Amino acid sequence: MRFVRNPVITAELRDELAGLWAQVTNAGGAVGFVPPVTEADVRPVLEDHLAALAEDRARLLVGYDEHGRTVGTAFFRLNSHRLMRHWLWLYTVMLHPARQGGGAGRELMGVAEAMAREMPGIEAIRLTCRGGMGLERFYASCGYQEVGRVPRAIRVAEDDYRDDVVMWLPLS
Repeated sequence: MRFVRNPVITAELRDELAGLWAQVTNAGGAVGFVPPVTEADVRPVLEDHLAALAEDRARLLVGYDEHGRTVGTAFFRLNSHRLMRHWLWLYTVMLHPARQGGGAGRELMGVAEAMAREMPGIEAIRLTCRGGMGLERFYASCGYQEVGRVPRAIRVAEDDYRDDVVMWLPLS
């Protein structure tokens, strides 16, 4: 993959991000929705993410395939609280389903870590993930450690609750 940090947000990129988000969700990815979803379903949340970028409260890493298609993302949210500005949130980490299982996810996480290390004053990355999907093991293999868990905090269906797992990666 080829990675671009903080790309210019064009109409084409907006559409590709919405399409990727829908594809990842519909393939079972835990990125804030449960399937089935359409691009129209995810677009309002995407627009919130893009507004945070425009307001300089967030950063974006985009991965492109050999044909220039958007196949991966990682969003970073900066903390505004004066006591927490030394770490940031990593969220909406997505990889196209066809790219999963071959090391591209680990590559995306490595580039995201490198990007965070280059941000002045950032000492750690925090993320949360949906329990019961093996995501904790993946993030642990990327160097993150589980530092908290809220049982049954995520309800994906009327009778299907998942833990909200907090992961932490110190950068020093």
